[in-house]
Amino acid sequence: MDKVAIFVDVQNIYYTCKHRYQKHFNYSAFWRQATRNRQVVAAFAYAIERGDAKQRGFQQILKDIGFQVKLKPYIQRSDGSAKGDWDVGITLDVLEYSEQADVIILLSGDGDFQMLLEKAGQRYRVKSEVYGVEALTAQTLIQAADRFVAIDQGLLL
Repeated sequence: MDKVAIFVDVQNIYYTCKHRYQKHFNYSAFWRQATRNRQVVAAFAYAIERGDAKQRGFQQILKDIGFQVKLKPYIQRSDGSAKGDWDVGITLDVLEYSEQADVIILLSGDGDFQMLLEKAGQRYRVKSEVYGVEALTAQTLIQAADRFVAIDQGLLL
């Protein structure tokens, strides 16, 4: 039984599913698919904390599924732009858990993670799976993964 570690870039998945399909990602369907006949050694969902009740409800759903939710504060800059990036946090956790897992599962379309998957594979001999909206996932990330799973109707609400 493969050991898996799961890392979800919640903002990326939310916005790519919304943009491409005008639907929400089905985390329960994903969990059933990704963990079938596998042992989960870690599962993290990285999100931005805005403090509203709807978001807290969503975070509780993620926890009930089996994710540990990691939050960063939403920062609104004076120029109107916003900041809420988890790339470094995801990277550190992937490197930490690569030694304990046979497979790293990353939910993101962000091409910045290409080098991370390559390094984790080389250094720790861990396989990688990427789940993303195909039209909005960086080709470099798709190519870096051992397996790419396109988010389609079966993984949407």
